[in-house]
Amino acid sequence: MSMPQRIRDAALHAQAALADETTPLLRNVWYVAALSGEVNRQPLARRLLDVPVLLYRTEAGRAVALEDRCAHRSFPLSRGRIVGDSVVCGYHGACYGPDGRCTAVPSQAQVPPGAVVRSFPLHEAGALLWIWPGDPALADPALVPAQPWMADPGWVSSTERLHLRASHVRLHENLLDLTHLSFLHANSFGTPDYASAPFDTQLDEAAGRFSLHRTVSPTRLPPLWALPTGLDGVDAARVVTSAFLSPALHVVAVKFHACALPEDQQPSRAIRTAHLVTPESATRTHYFIQHARNFALDDDAITRFMHDQLLRAFQEDVDGLEAIEDLLAGYDSTQPEISFQADKASLAMRRWLKRQAEAEALSRAG
Repeated sequence: MSMPQRIRDAALHAQAALADETTPLLRNVWYVAALSGEVNRQPLARRLLDVPVLLYRTEAGRAVALEDRCAHRSFPLSRGRIVGDSVVCGYHGACYGPDGRCTAVPSQAQVPPGAVVRSFPLHEAGALLWIWPGDPALADPALVPAQPWMADPGWVSSTERLHLRASHVRLHENLLDLTHLSFLHANSFGTPDYASAPFDTQLDEAAGRFSLHRTVSPTRLPPLWALPTGLDGVDAARVVTSAFLSPALHVVAVKFHACALPEDQQPSRAIRTAHLVTPESATRTHYFIQHARNFALDDDAITRFMHDQLLRAFQEDVDGLEAIEDLLAGYDSTQPEISFQADKASLAMRRWLKRQAEAEALSRAG
Protein backbone atom coordinates (compact mmCIF):
# COMPACT_ATOMS: atom_id res chain seq x y z
CA MET A 1 0.00 0.00 0.00
CA SER A 2 1.37 3.42 -0.94
CA MET A 3 2.06 6.12 1.65
CA PRO A 4 -0.70 8.45 0.30
CA GLN A 5 -3.17 5.53 0.49
CA ARG A 6 -2.17 4.71 4.09
CA ILE A 7 -2.54 8.36 5.07
CA ARG A 8 -5.96 8.55 3.42
CA ASP A 9 -7.12 5.31 5.10
CA ALA A 10 -5.97 6.57 8.50
CA ALA A 11 -7.82 9.84 7.97
CA LEU A 12 -10.99 8.01 6.93
CA HIS A 13 -10.73 5.79 10.03
CA ALA A 14 -10.38 8.85 12.28
CA GLN A 15 -13.29 10.57 10.56
CA ALA A 16 -15.51 7.54 11.17
CA ALA A 17 -15.21 8.17 14.93
CA LEU A 18 -16.71 11.66 14.56
CA ALA A 19 -20.38 12.55 14.84
CA ASP A 20 -21.92 13.88 11.63
CA GLU A 21 -25.31 13.96 9.92
CA THR A 22 -25.42 10.13 9.88
CA THR A 23 -25.08 9.85 13.67
CA PRO A 24 -28.30 9.02 15.58
CA LEU A 25 -29.85 12.01 17.32
CA LEU A 26 -29.37 12.14 21.09
CA ARG A 27 -32.78 12.12 22.76
CA ASN A 28 -32.10 11.98 26.50
CA VAL A 29 -31.23 15.68 26.54
CA TRP A 30 -33.12 18.88 27.33
CA TYR A 31 -33.50 20.91 24.12
CA VAL A 32 -35.22 24.22 23.47
CA ALA A 33 -38.58 23.54 21.84
CA ALA A 34 -39.57 27.17 21.43
CA LEU A 35 -39.18 30.66 22.76
CA SER A 36 -41.77 31.05 25.52
CA GLY A 37 -43.51 33.84 23.63
CA GLU A 38 -44.09 31.58 20.62
CA VAL A 39 -46.42 29.26 22.54
CA ASN A 40 -49.96 30.43 23.27
CA ARG A 41 -53.56 29.24 22.87
CA GLN A 42 -53.08 28.65 19.14
CA PRO A 43 -51.66 25.26 18.11
CA LEU A 44 -47.97 25.49 17.17
CA ALA A 45 -46.50 22.71 15.02
CA ARG A 46 -42.78 22.05 15.23
CA ARG A 47 -40.66 19.08 14.17
CA LEU A 48 -38.13 18.22 16.89
CA LEU A 49 -35.59 15.39 16.54
CA ASP A 50 -37.60 14.00 13.64
CA VAL A 51 -40.81 13.90 15.71
CA PRO A 52 -43.81 16.10 14.87
CA VAL A 53 -44.75 18.01 18.04
CA LEU A 54 -47.76 20.16 18.92
CA LEU A 55 -47.23 22.97 21.44
CA TYR A 56 -49.95 25.01 23.16
CA ARG A 57 -50.95 26.44 26.53
CA THR A 58 -53.76 25.45 28.88
CA GLU A 59 -56.20 28.04 30.16
CA ALA A 60 -53.95 28.43 33.22
CA GLY A 61 -50.96 29.16 30.94
CA ARG A 62 -49.11 25.85 31.36
CA ALA A 63 -47.27 24.77 28.23
CA VAL A 64 -48.13 21.37 26.73
CA ALA A 65 -46.24 19.30 24.17
CA LEU A 66 -47.95 16.37 22.45
CA GLU A 67 -47.03 14.22 19.51
CA ASP A 68 -48.63 16.00 16.56
CA ARG A 69 -50.41 12.94 15.24
CA CYS A 70 -53.94 11.78 15.98
CA ALA A 71 -54.01 8.15 17.13
CA HIS A 72 -56.97 7.50 14.81
CA ARG A 73 -55.75 8.32 11.29
CA SER A 74 -52.56 10.32 11.86
CA PHE A 75 -54.06 13.73 11.10
CA PRO A 76 -51.86 16.56 12.48
CA LEU A 77 -53.43 17.65 15.76
CA SER A 78 -51.95 21.10 15.15
CA ARG A 79 -54.57 21.51 12.42
CA GLY A 80 -57.30 21.12 15.02
CA ARG A 81 -58.36 23.58 17.72
CA ILE A 82 -57.77 24.12 21.41
CA VAL A 83 -60.91 23.78 23.55
CA GLY A 84 -60.39 24.37 27.25
CA ASP A 85 -57.22 22.50 28.11
CA SER A 86 -57.64 19.94 25.32
CA VAL A 87 -57.01 19.70 21.59
CA VAL A 88 -59.74 18.55 19.21
CA CYS A 89 -58.60 16.79 16.05
CA GLY A 90 -59.66 18.63 12.91
CA TYR A 91 -60.35 15.38 11.00
CA HIS A 92 -62.84 13.28 13.01
CA GLY A 93 -63.13 15.26 16.25
CA ALA A 94 -61.21 13.06 18.70
CA CYS A 95 -60.39 15.06 21.85
CA TYR A 96 -57.05 14.75 23.68
CA GLY A 97 -56.16 16.08 27.12
CA PRO A 98 -52.79 17.58 28.08
CA ASP A 99 -51.56 14.13 29.09
CA GLY A 100 -52.11 12.84 25.55
CA ARG A 101 -55.05 10.57 26.39
CA CYS A 102 -58.10 10.65 24.17
CA THR A 103 -61.10 11.66 26.28
CA ALA A 104 -63.90 11.66 23.72
CA VAL A 105 -64.78 10.29 20.27
CA PRO A 106 -67.88 11.92 18.72
CA SER A 107 -68.92 8.83 16.75
CA GLN A 108 -69.01 6.42 19.72
CA ALA A 109 -69.57 6.36 23.47
CA GLN A 110 -66.46 4.43 24.44
CA VAL A 111 -62.92 5.65 23.89
CA PRO A 112 -60.61 2.89 22.60
CA PRO A 113 -58.01 2.10 25.29
CA GLY A 114 -55.12 2.56 22.85
CA ALA A 115 -56.20 6.06 21.82
CA VAL A 116 -53.29 7.99 23.26
CA VAL A 117 -50.53 10.20 21.87
CA ARG A 118 -47.18 10.84 23.43
CA SER A 119 -46.86 13.68 25.93
CA PHE A 120 -43.41 15.23 26.37
CA PRO A 121 -41.92 16.67 29.58
CA LEU A 122 -41.46 20.45 29.41
CA HIS A 123 -39.59 22.94 31.57
CA GLU A 124 -40.11 26.67 31.18
CA ALA A 125 -37.29 28.96 32.29
CA GLY A 126 -37.33 32.65 31.45
CA ALA A 127 -37.67 33.18 27.72
CA LEU A 128 -37.13 29.51 26.86
CA LEU A 129 -39.32 26.42 26.77
CA TRP A 130 -37.28 23.22 27.10
CA ILE A 131 -38.44 19.76 25.98
CA TRP A 132 -37.16 16.26 26.85
CA PRO A 133 -37.68 14.06 23.76
CA GLY A 134 -36.17 10.91 25.32
CA ASP A 135 -37.21 8.58 28.14
CA PRO A 136 -39.57 10.66 30.32
CA ALA A 137 -38.40 8.82 33.45
CA LEU A 138 -35.00 10.50 32.99
CA ALA A 139 -36.36 14.04 32.51
CA ASP A 140 -34.82 15.73 35.56
CA PRO A 141 -35.30 19.54 35.42
CA ALA A 142 -31.99 19.89 37.28
CA LEU A 143 -30.32 18.77 34.04
CA VAL A 144 -31.57 21.81 32.10
CA PRO A 145 -28.38 23.68 31.07
CA ALA A 146 -27.82 26.56 33.47
CA GLN A 147 -27.65 30.17 32.27
CA PRO A 148 -27.68 32.12 35.54
CA TRP A 149 -26.93 35.46 33.90
CA MET A 150 -30.27 35.33 32.08
CA ALA A 151 -32.08 35.79 35.41
CA ASP A 152 -29.53 38.28 36.77
CA PRO A 153 -30.80 41.89 36.91
CA GLY A 154 -27.25 42.97 36.11
CA TRP A 155 -27.69 41.67 32.56
CA VAL A 156 -30.13 42.52 29.76
CA SER A 157 -30.91 40.17 26.87
CA SER A 158 -32.76 39.66 23.61
CA THR A 159 -33.85 36.47 21.84
CA GLU A 160 -34.35 35.20 18.31
CA ARG A 161 -35.03 31.97 16.41
CA LEU A 162 -33.40 31.04 13.11
CA HIS A 163 -33.82 27.95 10.95
CA LEU A 164 -30.79 26.17 9.54
CA ARG A 165 -30.91 23.76 6.60
CA ALA A 166 -27.84 21.93 7.87
CA SER A 167 -26.71 19.49 10.54
CA HIS A 168 -26.65 20.53 14.20
CA VAL A 169 -23.18 18.93 14.41
CA ARG A 170 -21.86 21.40 11.83
CA LEU A 171 -23.35 24.27 13.83
CA HIS A 172 -21.66 23.17 17.06
CA GLU A 173 -18.35 22.80 15.21
CA ASN A 174 -18.78 26.24 13.67
CA LEU A 175 -19.28 27.72 17.15
CA LEU A 176 -16.26 26.03 18.71
CA ASP A 177 -13.71 27.23 16.16
CA LEU A 178 -14.22 30.95 15.69
CA THR A 179 -11.23 31.28 13.36
CA HIS A 180 -13.85 31.84 10.68
CA LEU A 181 -14.66 35.29 12.11
CA SER A 182 -11.82 36.75 10.03
CA PHE A 183 -13.30 35.34 6.82
CA LEU A 184 -16.95 34.29 6.94
CA HIS A 185 -17.72 37.36 9.08
CA ALA A 186 -15.29 39.79 7.43
CA ASN A 187 -18.20 42.16 6.69
CA SER A 188 -19.86 41.98 10.12
CA PHE A 189 -17.97 41.39 13.39
CA GLY A 190 -14.79 39.74 12.22
CA THR A 191 -11.36 41.39 12.10
CA PRO A 192 -8.29 40.28 10.09
CA ASP A 193 -6.23 39.62 13.23
CA TYR A 194 -8.75 37.31 14.88
CA ALA A 195 -7.75 34.08 13.11
CA SER A 196 -4.03 34.42 13.90
CA ALA A 197 -4.48 35.36 17.58
CA PRO A 198 -3.20 32.82 20.15
CA PHE A 199 -5.68 30.34 21.61
CA ASP A 200 -5.84 27.36 23.94
CA THR A 201 -8.36 24.57 24.36
CA GLN A 202 -9.90 22.83 27.35
CA LEU A 203 -11.35 19.33 27.02
CA ASP A 204 -13.47 17.75 29.76
CA GLU A 205 -14.41 14.37 28.32
CA ALA A 206 -16.11 13.19 31.52
CA ALA A 207 -18.50 16.15 31.66
CA GLY A 208 -18.86 16.50 27.90
CA ARG A 209 -17.63 20.10 27.94
CA PHE A 210 -15.22 21.52 25.39
CA SER A 211 -13.99 25.07 24.97
CA LEU A 212 -11.59 27.29 23.08
CA HIS A 213 -10.19 30.48 24.61
CA ARG A 214 -8.70 33.26 22.47
CA THR A 215 -7.29 36.69 23.27
CA VAL A 216 -7.06 39.27 20.49
CA SER A 217 -4.97 42.20 21.76
CA PRO A 218 -4.33 44.87 20.80
CA THR A 219 -7.08 45.12 18.23
CA ARG A 220 -9.61 47.57 16.87
CA LEU A 221 -13.12 46.38 17.63
CA PRO A 222 -15.72 46.20 14.84
CA PRO A 223 -18.64 48.65 15.19
CA LEU A 224 -20.92 45.98 16.72
CA TRP A 225 -18.73 45.96 19.84
CA ALA A 226 -16.87 49.28 19.61
CA LEU A 227 -19.89 51.59 19.57
CA PRO A 228 -21.88 50.09 22.49
CA THR A 229 -18.77 49.70 24.68
CA GLY A 230 -17.36 53.15 23.98
CA LEU A 231 -14.12 51.59 22.67
CA ASP A 232 -14.42 52.94 19.14
CA GLY A 233 -11.11 54.03 17.64
CA VAL A 234 -8.87 52.85 20.50
CA ASP A 235 -6.63 49.82 20.98
CA ALA A 236 -8.64 47.23 22.86
CA ALA A 237 -8.55 43.63 24.01
CA ARG A 238 -11.14 41.12 22.86
CA VAL A 239 -11.12 38.04 25.12
CA VAL A 240 -13.32 35.20 23.92
CA THR A 241 -14.31 31.82 25.34
CA SER A 242 -16.41 29.57 23.14
CA ALA A 243 -17.81 26.57 25.01
CA PHE A 244 -19.87 23.48 24.16
CA LEU A 245 -21.82 22.84 27.38
CA SER A 246 -24.39 20.30 26.19
CA PRO A 247 -25.79 18.99 22.89
CA ALA A 248 -28.36 21.78 23.23
CA LEU A 249 -26.24 24.69 24.44
CA HIS A 250 -23.14 26.48 23.27
CA VAL A 251 -22.10 29.73 25.00
CA VAL A 252 -19.77 32.37 23.60
CA ALA A 253 -18.55 34.72 26.36
CA VAL A 254 -16.63 37.85 25.41
CA LYS A 255 -15.19 40.68 27.46
CA PHE A 256 -13.62 43.89 26.20
CA HIS A 257 -11.31 46.48 27.72
CA ALA A 258 -9.10 49.32 26.55
CA CYS A 259 -5.39 48.50 26.37
CA ALA A 260 -4.38 51.90 27.77
CA LEU A 261 -5.50 51.04 31.33
CA PRO A 262 -5.39 47.92 33.51
CA GLU A 263 -8.58 45.91 33.06
CA ASP A 264 -9.51 46.18 36.75
CA GLN A 265 -9.53 49.96 36.49
CA GLN A 266 -12.25 49.93 33.83
CA PRO A 267 -15.98 49.24 33.88
CA SER A 268 -16.97 45.67 33.04
CA ARG A 269 -17.95 45.24 29.40
CA ALA A 270 -19.05 41.65 28.82
CA ILE A 271 -21.45 39.80 26.56
CA ARG A 272 -22.70 36.23 26.60
CA THR A 273 -24.48 34.65 23.67
CA ALA A 274 -26.31 31.39 24.26
CA HIS A 275 -26.51 29.45 21.01
CA LEU A 276 -29.33 26.97 21.62
CA VAL A 277 -29.22 24.09 19.18
CA THR A 278 -32.18 21.75 18.59
CA PRO A 279 -32.09 19.23 15.73
CA GLU A 280 -35.19 19.26 13.58
CA SER A 281 -33.78 16.28 11.68
CA ALA A 282 -30.35 14.97 10.69
CA THR A 283 -29.82 17.88 8.29
CA ARG A 284 -32.16 20.58 9.64
CA THR A 285 -31.72 22.57 12.85
CA HIS A 286 -33.70 24.99 14.99
CA TYR A 287 -31.23 27.68 16.02
CA PHE A 288 -32.32 29.74 19.03
CA ILE A 289 -30.22 32.69 20.18
CA GLN A 290 -30.25 34.50 23.53
CA HIS A 291 -27.80 37.39 23.68
CA ALA A 292 -27.00 39.20 26.95
CA ARG A 293 -24.76 42.07 28.06
CA ASN A 294 -23.83 43.61 31.42
CA PHE A 295 -23.48 47.26 30.35
CA ALA A 296 -25.82 50.01 29.08
CA LEU A 297 -28.67 48.07 30.68
CA ASP A 298 -31.33 50.76 30.17
CA ASP A 299 -30.43 51.68 26.60
CA ASP A 300 -33.04 50.09 24.34
CA ALA A 301 -31.37 51.56 21.25
CA ILE A 302 -28.19 49.60 22.01
CA THR A 303 -30.26 46.45 22.51
CA ARG A 304 -31.86 46.89 19.09
CA PHE A 305 -28.56 47.79 17.44
CA MET A 306 -26.69 44.77 18.83
CA HIS A 307 -29.62 42.42 18.15
CA ASP A 308 -29.89 43.49 14.51
CA GLN A 309 -26.13 43.39 13.91
CA LEU A 310 -25.76 39.97 15.54
CA LEU A 311 -28.59 38.55 13.45
CA ARG A 312 -26.82 39.78 10.35
CA ALA A 313 -23.64 37.99 11.48
CA PHE A 314 -25.42 34.78 12.47
CA GLN A 315 -27.18 34.71 9.11
CA GLU A 316 -23.71 34.54 7.58
CA ASP A 317 -23.15 31.35 9.60
CA VAL A 318 -26.48 29.96 8.40
CA ASP A 319 -25.65 30.75 4.77
CA GLY A 320 -22.18 29.20 5.07
CA LEU A 321 -23.34 26.00 6.75
CA GLU A 322 -26.17 25.59 4.28
CA ALA A 323 -23.66 25.97 1.43
CA ILE A 324 -21.66 23.06 2.89
CA GLU A 325 -24.80 20.94 3.30
CA ASP A 326 -25.91 21.66 -0.26
CA LEU A 327 -22.45 20.83 -1.63
CA LEU A 328 -22.28 17.48 0.14
CA ALA A 329 -25.86 16.40 -0.55
CA GLY A 330 -25.68 13.36 -2.81
CA TYR A 331 -21.91 13.76 -3.23
CA ASP A 332 -20.00 10.64 -2.26
CA SER A 333 -16.39 11.72 -1.88
CA THR A 334 -13.62 9.34 -0.87
CA GLN A 335 -11.41 12.26 0.14
CA PRO A 336 -11.48 12.73 3.93
CA GLU A 337 -11.64 16.18 5.44
CA ILE A 338 -8.34 17.50 6.82
CA SER A 339 -8.35 19.11 10.27
CA PHE A 340 -6.32 22.04 11.61
CA GLN A 341 -4.93 22.75 15.09
CA ALA A 342 -7.88 24.99 15.91
CA ASP A 343 -10.17 21.97 15.42
CA LYS A 344 -8.92 20.21 18.56
CA ALA A 345 -11.96 21.12 20.70
CA SER A 346 -14.50 20.46 17.94
CA LEU A 347 -12.97 17.07 17.12
CA ALA A 348 -13.15 16.07 20.80
CA MET A 349 -16.76 17.28 20.89
CA ARG A 350 -17.71 15.26 17.81
CA ARG A 351 -16.08 12.11 19.18
CA TRP A 352 -17.97 12.60 22.45
CA LEU A 353 -21.28 13.08 20.60
CA LYS A 354 -20.68 9.91 18.60
CA ARG A 355 -19.95 7.88 21.75
CA GLN A 356 -23.01 9.27 23.53
CA ALA A 357 -25.27 8.51 20.58
CA GLU A 358 -23.96 4.97 20.26
CA ALA A 359 -24.36 4.35 24.01
CA GLU A 360 -27.92 5.69 23.97
CA ALA A 361 -28.83 3.54 20.96
CA LEU A 362 -27.37 0.48 22.70
CA SER A 363 -29.39 1.26 25.83
CA ARG A 364 -32.62 1.48 23.83
CA ALA A 365 -31.87 -1.78 22.06
CA GLY A 366 -31.24 -3.51 25.41
